[in-house]
Amino acid sequence: MALFFTTNGNVKKIPPVRAGLEKDVQKLFEKNLDEVLNIKFLATEYSTSFGGRIDSLGIDNNGSPVIIEYKRSQNDNVINQGLSYLRWLLDHKADFEALVRKMNVGIEIDWASPRVICVAESYNKFDLDTADLLPMDIELLRYRLYENDILLVEPEIQRKVRVSTSEIFNKGEKQKRGFKEKIQYTVEDHLKSANNTTRELFSILKEKIFALDESIIEEPKAKYIAYKLTTNFCDVVVLRDFLKIFLNIPSGELDDLSGIARDLTKPKAIGHWGNGDYEVKIEKKEDADKIMELIRQSYEYNK
Repeated sequence: MALFFTTNGNVKKIPPVRAGLEKDVQKLFEKNLDEVLNIKFLATEYSTSFGGRIDSLGIDNNGSPVIIEYKRSQNDNVINQGLSYLRWLLDHKADFEALVRKMNVGIEIDWASPRVICVAESYNKFDLDTADLLPMDIELLRYRLYENDILLVEPEIQRKVRVSTSEIFNKGEKQKRGFKEKIQYTVEDHLKSANNTTRELFSILKEKIFALDESIIEEPKAKYIAYKLTTNFCDVVVLRDFLKIFLNIPSGELDDLSGIARDLTKPKAIGHWGNGDYEVKIEKKEDADKIMELIRQSYEYNK
């Protein structure tokens, strides 16, 4: 993607630069993992019992263990490598749990939703085809460094083809301790308990969210429905009579002219499900435009 400076009506392209040593890119991500991907950093080059080392190990705000692998050349097969590490991790849960305690991360671990993230400057056709055919989501992120210390991170959009069997990962009784197909939640799962008014309200809001950007990804989680580019900008919790919306924007950064958002840091809320420092409740269709203005600000902040 080309980036440009605009000054006094004139446009000047910002040239990309070579990333240099891939290890430097890894260090940059690890140092800023929470800011870039909303993931708490736990360990670098984490040793496994079979001799391999996980590039970066973390946990996200939902408690999902996260494995991050960096593609250092076109020939690297980071997808298979990440899956191999995930299988090892799910067979050594106690090691990860001990690491979380050691790092004083007060997040309950969700072993039903582990994540594998691959980071690269580019992907080839074989990478994309492999990710498409797998029965679990592998997150492919592209990065690019530009002059003036600018970093661009964006998802590699891929068409997802669901495989109807989990035998790829779960062949026989002996492998039951390995990882099975990741639990897949659906929007309909969340809408089951909603009344007709709430369903209609959700549909209106969803249409407005997708109108912001064709690259927006809808990702149903266990407790909410996430809308994201590289990171979540809006998490929607569906309840019977209303929607709760969490905005992934820091306290003090939201321009809330209507005063309808609750700042979760004042006082600090414990145990809320979504990402970010603001929560908004919506019950009436008439409030959709006001809510969307706040969602748009979170989108702009996170894109």
